[in-house]
Amino acid sequence: MQVVFGVLGPVAAWDGEGAAIALKGPRHRAVLARLIVARRRVVPVTRLAEDLWADPPPGAVGAVRTFVAALRRALEPGRPPRTAARLLVTEGPGYALRAEPGAVDAWRFEQAVSAAATLPAEDGLARLREALGWWRGPAYAEFADEAWARTERSRLAELRLQAVERLAEARLALGLPAEAVPDLDAHVAEHPWREDAWRLLALALYRAGRQGDALAVLRRARTLLVEQLGVDPGPGLRRLEGDILDHADHLDPAATAAGAAGRVWAQAAAAYDRAVPSGARARLESTVGLLRDLAVTGGGGLEAARRHRVAAVVAAQEMGDAQLTARVIGAYDVPAIWTRSDDPEQAAQIVAAAERTLSALPPGTHQAARARLLATIALESRGTRAGRGPQAARQAEEIARGLDDPGLLAFALNGVFMQTFHRAGLAPRRDEIGAELVALSARHGLVTFEVLGHLIRLQARSALADFPAADRHAAAADHLAGRHELPLAGVFVQWYRALRLAAAGRAPAAEVAAAYRDAAARLDGAGMPGLRCGVLPLALLCLRLRRARPAQTDEHTDWGPYEPWARPLVLLAQERRGEAAAALRRVPDPPRDLLFEALWCLAARAALAVGDRETMERAHTELAPAAAELAGAGSGLLTLGPVSEHLGDLAAALRRPR
Repeated sequence: MQVVFGVLGPVAAWDGEGAAIALKGPRHRAVLARLIVARRRVVPVTRLAEDLWADPPPGAVGAVRTFVAALRRALEPGRPPRTAARLLVTEGPGYALRAEPGAVDAWRFEQAVSAAATLPAEDGLARLREALGWWRGPAYAEFADEAWARTERSRLAELRLQAVERLAEARLALGLPAEAVPDLDAHVAEHPWREDAWRLLALALYRAGRQGDALAVLRRARTLLVEQLGVDPGPGLRRLEGDILDHADHLDPAATAAGAAGRVWAQAAAAYDRAVPSGARARLESTVGLLRDLAVTGGGGLEAARRHRVAAVVAAQEMGDAQLTARVIGAYDVPAIWTRSDDPEQAAQIVAAAERTLSALPPGTHQAARARLLATIALESRGTRAGRGPQAARQAEEIARGLDDPGLLAFALNGVFMQTFHRAGLAPRRDEIGAELVALSARHGLVTFEVLGHLIRLQARSALADFPAADRHAAAADHLAGRHELPLAGVFVQWYRALRLAAAGRAPAAEVAAAYRDAAARLDGAGMPGLRCGVLPLALLCLRLRRARPAQTDEHTDWGPYEPWARPLVLLAQERRGEAAAALRRVPDPPRDLLFEALWCLAARAALAVGDRETMERAHTELAPAAAELAGAGSGLLTLGPVSEHLGDLAAALRRPR
């Protein structure tokens, strides 16, 4: 199994299942780091001793040999005694690390940056974004003061800066200037001497319709360059300032529409601000429309939309107009695919407000308003065991089917989807909902719900082990999301591709684990804490169990909400059987969501290991309806293999005499 090494941050290593390898003390890690710096070349043992100690003590060479022996045991634990090492090898006067080119994150990063330069802008953007996500901190972080690491650290740091700027260039080439601005702004703040970064930031601001901000950036660049470096801006920056003032045509080649859109937005917003009084109810309803659009951008946009949505609902309630409040609540019809709420407290607030508004609506209110409130209750009740959620979903669907309103029906179907987790084995039902959403949305131009439909079908077909169909839905969702600037869909598609790799069972575990880590990197800052928290360790746990490996036992692992189901397996891996049995007795029933079957399978594995017949019986009963599915694959994230295999193991164990 291939070991993977990380030096883009603190020096680390992971085994074939993605579990962290304990590298012992700082000098062990220093030896490993020094050999990685050598890039497969031999480093004499005397040179290693000189690099580890400023003044090598007597016995330094022997100590290095001891460090190497310990590293070999950690990196190749299954190697038979007295057989030659295959990874950390002895050659001539010293040692070499014979890692494959893709096994070191720094080497992969270099390859990715080089390859991105030859790809079309869209593919290059994806490659660079993925590669930059591999950085966990400064390269060789704990060896910043070591002379042997200095050159390599500087080279990698420079390569990373170039990658950030190439990423910005790709975004500009694709007409996404606003997306380039935040990263460039942080980039120039940390590296004010990079004139090309200032140029790109000013250009991005200009193309986003922010001419004043672009000129302010150029003035800031001039001040910093003069005051901190004592140099005047180069001709490129000086020329750009004049071109911006003149609105030079070449600043917006074929993408003038993006800048024009920004200018139109600014002008329309200013006109709206002048024409509509600050206290007008129209402002409140317009705000919700903006928040709905903001939510689908992900990241800070999604977080801000959630925060301001509650404020808008509160403001509407304070006006004492139930119909206005219904419109404000119901207008936020943002498609939802993940079944765990990002903010349960806020969701409960929205549900309570929707229920109060339903009760306060006057007779004769249009049924569409009631249906939108009911669909909102169904969506925001997801993952709970409250009976109101399924009831509201049924009522919203019934009303929507009686009205000629495709958008309302799509919203109601989203609520129905969120309430189809009351038992295992419902992937076929969810597939039907996804198919209707795709067809309905395609007919009526409801792009965000069409993407949702494809993601639902991706999940459902994965659960049913129909990966060719799931692949088609992944491609369709990715295509629509790219055309319509819906970045969150790409997060789910990337996770699906990691699942696909895991489910096929042919790729080395280290490759699958790396794919999961890359997918998890896209969750950082995506604005979806309900999805991000604990999902990577859970995916790696499922990967290890599927390949008959014990659970990862790193005490620093953050299991998030999945800790109760992981804990018994972690304790078993630590050979603490009694504690594992006690932890299993405390495990609650899994939430009714996309990971329902996966969590029951984890409980089943632990129960089989400790002989807990009661849990085995309950797991068998709960999982039986999903006998034809892949455990966990309906999430689109991970899998524990066929549910039928788990049921077979449980049935065999339960047939044995007590």
